[in-house]
Amino acid sequence: MSAVQSTGLALPVEILIVVMESLDLHDLINLSYTSKFMHALVNEFGWSTYLRLNERPSWTLDSARRRWSSKKQVQYNALADRSWSRAQFIARPLSRSWAGNLQPVLAVSSSRLLVAAGRIIYSYGIRDPLAEGHGTRLVYEGSFSFTLRPGVPDHDITGITFISDGGEDRTVCLGFADGYVEQFKLPVHDSSNWRLRIAVSRVPEQAVHFHERDVVEDISYSRNSLLSLSSWGSVTLRDLSSSSALTTTLQLGVRSWSSHLSMSASTPYVTFGITCTAHPTPLLVHHITPSKISSTPSVVLDSPRHRPSAVYGITQPPPSSPLGPSDQLIVSGWYDGAVRVHDLRVSGHSVSSASGEPTVLDPVLTLQDPWSPESVYCVSCGGGSASFVAAGTARYSVVAFWDVRQPTKGWSVHAPGNDSSPVYSVILESSRLFGATQSRSFVYDFGPGVTRDTYPSVPTSPNRIIDRHLRLNHDGVDYYVLKYNHNRAGLQI
Repeated sequence: MSAVQSTGLALPVEILIVVMESLDLHDLINLSYTSKFMHALVNEFGWSTYLRLNERPSWTLDSARRRWSSKKQVQYNALADRSWSRAQFIARPLSRSWAGNLQPVLAVSSSRLLVAAGRIIYSYGIRDPLAEGHGTRLVYEGSFSFTLRPGVPDHDITGITFISDGGEDRTVCLGFADGYVEQFKLPVHDSSNWRLRIAVSRVPEQAVHFHERDVVEDISYSRNSLLSLSSWGSVTLRDLSSSSALTTTLQLGVRSWSSHLSMSASTPYVTFGITCTAHPTPLLVHHITPSKISSTPSVVLDSPRHRPSAVYGITQPPPSSPLGPSDQLIVSGWYDGAVRVHDLRVSGHSVSSASGEPTVLDPVLTLQDPWSPESVYCVSCGGGSASFVAAGTARYSVVAFWDVRQPTKGWSVHAPGNDSSPVYSVILESSRLFGATQSRSFVYDFGPGVTRDTYPSVPTSPNRIIDRHLRLNHDGVDYYVLKYNHNRAGLQI
């Protein structure tokens, strides 16, 4: 391509595009103001290049983003990042309170959000935004009730994950409290029936996994492989892409809480969170070969406190996180109220063990709310600049947030309604956090353009104790929540 004389720079356009790859957002904006040619060049190549190098993963925005221009996507991300830096968001409950105290779990895809509470799944469809550059809308689609034959007691859903099904986003695997892991294709709701019943048969040979006389504590899915973990350490791994694939099993033999499967790593592995009794630490990494899961830990992820503990939640950061490649980083929530980040690449933090023993790694980063000693039940990563960690804690419906670039400047917020419940499940996207307490599901939205119609309206009753603290602000969009900083002053923000 010929040199660009109109800009005063005798440089080929290809070189200018390469230069734009090293520019930050403010530099690109300033460059686009220098001339009409540069404005057109940034619009054509600059914004798309910036998006490629600064990903903001978000299942619920995926369908809308495909129709936005690159510039609109950058604008949305920039406004959301600014809200994250100021801890400014819209808080909304997604449902009325459920009957009883439940332990819900969440799953999200590009088509819908699923909230499993008890034996019922509540489905929220993702719809186009009202205007370009605004967040997608969530619309309540209906519920699915999973029931056994008459006379047989039903069992709660304890784990849920979407399974690849060609883009329909209707195939899920569910873990149950009676040890079964089953695969279902969710039917479509219609306007005449928002409450669908799904009959569940109990045949161990037909189940995806079966943990006899045990509770399915957690399920994890990665690259067509499904792993389930029971309360007392029974592990089953199966490749769902082939009906003839071998099923691999492992017995940890200890009280187990959480798992995270990473089949995308150069050496696939699974991380287990347990209560440390036989093991010196509650966070173990087992490598996976084509034929089995290693019977002993390959890596032990330690805590400097060296005291009995447990790990209840495990996740990994998104690919564009400032922490680095996500398949080598493990983020975990601990009984002592800390969130710890371990880096499998960092040999400088390893402690040489005796021959035949696993490598021991110390955390590279520890995050904690100094005002709350409560255990961390769940963790998720994403948020502004893909640099935030969110943790659901064991009491008072508190979600804690930290920016890993400024780990000492965290903040926490109570869920709408401010009840005494734990936060059992969280999913953090680029501009949204979805969470669930024992009473209801909720969302914090940091993106621009949130209106009354972005989320379902939730009728409340002042006569119900659980609704007494659920207060809609005067704007009719945002609900009141209590926030506080992690600094020693503890000031409300």
